[in-house]
Amino acid sequence: MAHELPPGATGVISIDLDAVEANWRALAALVAPAECGAVVKANAYGLGAAEIVPALARAGCRTFFVATPEEGRAARLLVPEARLFALDGLFPGAAPLLLAADVTPVLSSLAEVEDWAGEAARLGRPLPAALQIDSGLNRLGLAAAEIEALAARPALLAALDLRLVMSHLASADDPADPHNEAQRTAFDRGRALLPAAPASLAASDGLMLGPSYHYDLVRPGYALYGGQAFRGGPTPVSPVVTVRARVLQVRTLETGASVGYSATWRAPRPTRLAVIAAGYGDGLARALSAPSGAPGAMVMVAGQRAPIVGRVSMDLITVDVTDVAGEIRRGDLATLIGPGLTIEAMGAAAGTIGYEVLTRLGPRFVRQHMRGGLRA
Repeated sequence: MAHELPPGATGVISIDLDAVEANWRALAALVAPAECGAVVKANAYGLGAAEIVPALARAGCRTFFVATPEEGRAARLLVPEARLFALDGLFPGAAPLLLAADVTPVLSSLAEVEDWAGEAARLGRPLPAALQIDSGLNRLGLAAAEIEALAARPALLAALDLRLVMSHLASADDPADPHNEAQRTAFDRGRALLPAAPASLAASDGLMLGPSYHYDLVRPGYALYGGQAFRGGPTPVSPVVTVRARVLQVRTLETGASVGYSATWRAPRPTRLAVIAAGYGDGLARALSAPSGAPGAMVMVAGQRAPIVGRVSMDLITVDVTDVAGEIRRGDLATLIGPGLTIEAMGAAAGTIGYEVLTRLGPRFVRQHMRGGLRA
């Protein structure tokens, strides 16, 4: 894959649109005959919704999930014929925006249902809606008592053109967790009280739990972007993202010399150090910092693995390249995420998850969307 970097840029995030499309097709084949949608919230997990949403549509995706009404409005301009759902539901005063963009809110409380029904009464027609059941995540969703109350109000339900009934799993990454089956049972119990509608329970990890979790529609997000969070085996997707940053300087340290803020790391031997233009201002967690004697997160310099040493600062990391063979030149690109350096590995090294790694990647790095190894 080509990685061209403008002279004034410190780093580049390359997104393989061919891989995104192939990932969606692989998941769609896995869950058929259920439909495979796509979650593109938070600017397609930080990778660029303006490019990724049309790519997914080219692959065959027809149903997209965003978080907010504004994300829905932006997505509608990209995919005029698609079905769009807003996971955060109906904000007070946001109904006109949802209606204008033809975005269906995912209603998660009785109050939201009543507000949406009020809009339906004002317009004199039922309005498209999805209902979210809280099956045990205890985040957004209609509680059991609210579902019973809603079921007892047929006039309120009649105001909804019910397009989807959904819920969300709390422990889908662990196939051995009994909470998965408990949630599936609670979901079935709740939706049985509601009008018949397509059902959706599984996202990226849940779809790997098997057909009993697929229902009518699955909602992958992280997996589309190459994420491998499921602990029961590999999800059939390929990496999408490569992140590289410039080497600004190579310097030599004497034994005992300290590196970075607070002198938390000292050279245990004569050390060759590469200073790289990436820091927490670019989304690299400060928790990647390595004190003396501790293994640091790895990057790739000159095609070889090398550990981060010292504190991660706002704009810079320092990497021990003593054992890297060959010449390292100012301006070379070091790989932060790429072959052998997964988003999961970086997340684990920072004490977090790959989802956060993706969505934290900062705006200073140029985003290049690639197709066939060339810029799209």
